[in-house]
Amino acid sequence: MFELTLPNVLTLLRVVLVPVLVAALLAEGPNGDLLAAVVFAVASVTDALDGYIARRRKSESAFGKLMDPLADKLLITAALVALVSLDRLAAWVAMVIIAREFAVTGLRQIAVEQGHVIPASAWGKLKTTLQVGMVLALITIDGSPYWVDYLVYVTVGVTVLSGTDYFVNFRRLLREDPPPASVEPPSPAPEPPQPRASSQSRMET
Repeated sequence: MFELTLPNVLTLLRVVLVPVLVAALLAEGPNGDLLAAVVFAVASVTDALDGYIARRRKSESAFGKLMDPLADKLLITAALVALVSLDRLAAWVAMVIIAREFAVTGLRQIAVEQGHVIPASAWGKLKTTLQVGMVLALITIDGSPYWVDYLVYVTVGVTVLSGTDYFVNFRRLLREDPPPASVEPPSPAPEPPQPRASSQSRMET
């Protein structure tokens, strides 16, 4: 059931800001890029705040665990697709980043179903920081200076490394704590045979 807590409200706000970000990026007005940068920055701040507040207040919910990573994927995917359509980002870069995000999301779901929780690693946090910086740079910087291209390549590399690190940690968890094998219930013991009545007792009856 959805609980109207501050972390959940921030997560929903991030989802609502996704179409606003796309509309601002694709707008032809002079202030479109500035609005898009502000919207993306605000959405990225809510991403950091909702998890921090939920842990601080111990108000983590099933809704937040499901929607928080989904809202992050929607925000990054929408920004990358819009930037590709504007010829500000190569399509293969967006494809690598989006593929990694969805692959890790699927793997995280498998881990949860098997009772495993893989905490965010340093690679994952660095990946998120670089992706936010890359998107903001591509929105606000005109042209393609060398340092922006360098930032894009570094972001792709760290994204791939963080995905690999996640898969390695998942396999290590499975080896250390494999899921319990299904045990068939023991078959009931056979009933002891009933003693047969003697011929004399049958005659007496």
